[in-house]
Amino acid sequence: MSTIKTETASQREIALKPPAKKRMTSSFIQLKDFIKHVKNNKWLYLLVVPGLLYFLIFKYAPMYGIIIAFKDYVPNLGIHGSKWVGLENFRDFFINPDFMRIMSNTLIIAFLNILVAFPAPIVLALLLNEVRQAIYKRIVQTMVYVPHFLSWTIVASITFILFSIDGGIVTKLAQSITGQEISFLTDPQWFRPLIVLQVIWKEMGWGTIIYLAALSAVDQEQYEAAIMDGAGRFRRVWHITLPAIRSTIVIMLIMRVGSILSTGFDQIYLMTNALNRSVADVFDTYVYMMGITSGAYSYSTAVGLFRSVIGIVLVLSTNKLAKKLGQNGLY
Repeated sequence: MSTIKTETASQREIALKPPAKKRMTSSFIQLKDFIKHVKNNKWLYLLVVPGLLYFLIFKYAPMYGIIIAFKDYVPNLGIHGSKWVGLENFRDFFINPDFMRIMSNTLIIAFLNILVAFPAPIVLALLLNEVRQAIYKRIVQTMVYVPHFLSWTIVASITFILFSIDGGIVTKLAQSITGQEISFLTDPQWFRPLIVLQVIWKEMGWGTIIYLAALSAVDQEQYEAAIMDGAGRFRRVWHITLPAIRSTIVIMLIMRVGSILSTGFDQIYLMTNALNRSVADVFDTYVYMMGITSGAYSYSTAVGLFRSVIGIVLVLSTNKLAKKLGQNGLY
């Protein structure tokens, strides 16, 4: 009896499934419609070509070099001529004493950026959204946007001027208050606070653009109704403004978590010196030192590949968690 039912169900599935010829015809029609759509919008698709070429040349083409992470790469022999060693480079990295130090330094700086630097643009956007004088609001926005366009070299130079022992304004002010000379640039315990402060100063204003754009879509009638109900400014922000930009915050957080092991090479490298190197070495600088300075190309590629894989896992995990909590993810 069960056999008859199974055969009947399978026959029903075959009957409901369209013929192969009909499926091919449908696919051909879709392809034809797509080609027609591209021809009708050829100038719009032409604008996509530069960006597409950029990713193909500078992002996807270099991925071929990942092969050397599994080889004992020798430049004279080339990629194909070098000896295949499998996961030996990854094993050497995991048993290396530098692994835990680099991992801890990277994670500490990344979590400090998420806990302190990530909410800073949100707070600034909420404050600017409450400003009613348009001229004052534009002036403040312009002033906080400007640091984003400065290179990390200039930011590091400004930091050296302000925090140097010889004539640094902040150093002299701290010395007059505490009575002690504080070496902000060479003391390891001050390295991470300086890094976070630099990120806040440089990127806080630029990050507010996204949140202000999201706040502009909030229905103003909700604020009017809340005012009539007697809600204060703080309650209006908590119950109306923050829920309106919640999805934007989640998406930005997912993107930030994905780059948790990429703390930025330029900034860290410029602020690193012989005295604070114990807390300054991160994945980005370690890959540079091992690959470019020491010539361990296969080893440094393996380290970079490990960092990229962890980033992908974090993005997928955070995106899935956000969806389970009822929020919109990246996809």
